[in-house]
Amino acid sequence: MSLNVIDLIKGQLGPALVSQAASQFGESESGISKAIGGILPAVVGGLANNSDNPGVLDAITNASSSGILGNLIGGASSSPVISTLLTSIFGDKISGIVNAIATYAGISNNSSSSLLNLVTGATVGSIGKYAADNNLDKSGISNLLGEQKGIVSSLLPAGLSLASLNLGSWFGGGSTTSHAEAAPKPEEPKIEVTRSTTAAGTNPDRNNNEGGGSIWKWLLPLLLLIAAGYFLWKQCEKKQTTTTTTTTDSTAAKTDTAATTTPADTSATTTPAAKTDENIDLNGVMLKGYKGGMEDQMITFLKSGNYKNAADDAALKDKWYDFDHVNFKIGSATELEAGSQGQLDNLVAILKAFPDAKIKIGGYTDKTGNEASNVKLSKSRAEFIKGALAKAGVGAQVLEAEGYGSKYAKVDAKASDAERAADRKMAVRFAK
Repeated sequence: MSLNVIDLIKGQLGPALVSQAASQFGESESGISKAIGGILPAVVGGLANNSDNPGVLDAITNASSSGILGNLIGGASSSPVISTLLTSIFGDKISGIVNAIATYAGISNNSSSSLLNLVTGATVGSIGKYAADNNLDKSGISNLLGEQKGIVSSLLPAGLSLASLNLGSWFGGGSTTSHAEAAPKPEEPKIEVTRSTTAAGTNPDRNNNEGGGSIWKWLLPLLLLIAAGYFLWKQCEKKQTTTTTTTTDSTAAKTDTAATTTPADTSATTTPAAKTDENIDLNGVMLKGYKGGMEDQMITFLKSGNYKNAADDAALKDKWYDFDHVNFKIGSATELEAGSQGQLDNLVAILKAFPDAKIKIGGYTDKTGNEASNVKLSKSRAEFIKGALAKAGVGAQVLEAEGYGSKYAKVDAKASDAERAADRKMAVRFAK
């Protein structure tokens, strides 16, 4: 089975990036997430359709050393290199794609255009990194892209098709919202309908033809409806299979996190309203963070004197502060998603401003998968953050890093992946 390159890219387009993009573009996180879900297959399809294009192969080959994955929102969304690549891939179809995605996701055309650049940067960067890690030359990259042609259409979400994106001539050209176009269509009804428009008086043959046309008038739509229903059923079956995958280090990547879900929050199980980064005052130094978010709450607590006045650890253990932006790539305990480092830097700044404060790191998973594996993964991630803080010079203030697996998860294992995202998180609390 050929590699699905979309799986390589999802880790770059996770909750942290969705949240940042929503804030920067002034859109809802659900709209950004929905747009990314439609853009990603289209971009992969565009690259696959240009698998022999020297410009495309050069862009992918050079991407691994360009640093584009480290600055997707600040760099890729406005990069002239990416804009040139998109023109090479899509030509005059770009405006049609932007309009279709904007309408589909309920966002502005400007946001849709910026996201198209951003997703293209993530795609080219991820494929370039994979090629570099696996010693693929341009011929190998071309073959990898060519293999995507057979799967792109099936990856478009319901409500979008190659035709609606003005890409109907690619990969056989049909709409992916129904398989009906792939089924043979009888020619007889067309002939009979044509005959029925001629003047035939009381000719019995004319009456028979009209009867045949009336049958196909309801039978053909029925066949189309059945085919569409079968396709939607298969899609739902595929999604259900995906959400039951376990969250182990080696085999459970797909339920560990979701490419287009919103950041976890201890209580919310639905997509929250878009949040906007604001200046959080740290003794005269301004940190970028959410009003009421992790940094704001921790600074307020420290300034109140409640930490200093706490008699022992028991007085602190029940209050955890969830990271708003720190997320790991799917199945990994050592690779953070783009946008995570900024909040770790904020935590370092807070600890340096309050050198007497001590903290504990906690990792959590949802209820799916093997619990022993969940505990191991969450523990490894907490240890990774502890190590990162130590490298930043505040290791002495981190007393412990613990993984709790799904011990404190609240959402049922059978709930949707988006709902279970609330239980997959990293958190910090004060300790003594």
